[in-house]
Amino acid sequence: MERATIFFDIDGTLLDEEKRLPQSTKQAIAALKEKGHEVAIATGRAPYFFKELREELEIDSYICFNGQYVVFKGELIYENTLDMDAFTEMERYASSQEHPLVFMGSKTYTSNREDHPYVIKSIKTLKIDLPQYNPDLYNEQPLHQALLFCEEGEEKDYETRFPALRFVRWHPLSVDVLPREGSKANGIAKFIQRANIDLANVYAFGDQLNDLEMLSFVEHGVAMGNAPEKVKAQARYVTKPVHENGIDHGLKMVGLL
Repeated sequence: MERATIFFDIDGTLLDEEKRLPQSTKQAIAALKEKGHEVAIATGRAPYFFKELREELEIDSYICFNGQYVVFKGELIYENTLDMDAFTEMERYASSQEHPLVFMGSKTYTSNREDHPYVIKSIKTLKIDLPQYNPDLYNEQPLHQALLFCEEGEEKDYETRFPALRFVRWHPLSVDVLPREGSKANGIAKFIQRANIDLANVYAFGDQLNDLEMLSFVEHGVAMGNAPEKVKAQARYVTKPVHENGIDHGLKMVGLL
């Protein structure tokens, strides 16, 4: 079999609902590398939120911020940032609606509201530290992504008002804010161009709305069994849920293990 490149989402794909890495997943990743395959991560998280996971799995290639920051074998090869004019206008509107924001740069992330329940409730599901309060971070450094905190359906207003930005829900109380053309698929395109990889040998595993473009873009898209039906419909294959050894099962199903 030709050498394959496999991209894995983190939350709900590599990690279960409790943010634990199943032993079967860790063993499957090791087996892939033993067979000579290239393993990479494709996540909406910032790079500082999964450093320990990268080290545990010995992975040095990754796509984060939903495609806005691409690292190939430890080398940053692509980054994209939010249009600051559009984002500044959106920040003012969000403040008028009392919708908090979290600003995400390459080194740190901060919130423009202190102790807001929406921020606390959604960020805690990721089991990461809550952001520090700094409402001016977006004026101090480029942002690769932001988080908008609002109830389901309220992002539709933002989609209409701010066409230069993209809004993708990841939690009942929070939405990723990306550049208009930003997606994991775009990040993968940059990655495979740099690595000189044939798209026919690219696989991707994911489970959420921010994985839709990725799963349809690659030749072999695999949706986790815990994914919504909309995500499963975009994938070529559907494996078992993450907590039922879904990664190991999926890799065997597509013939990589």
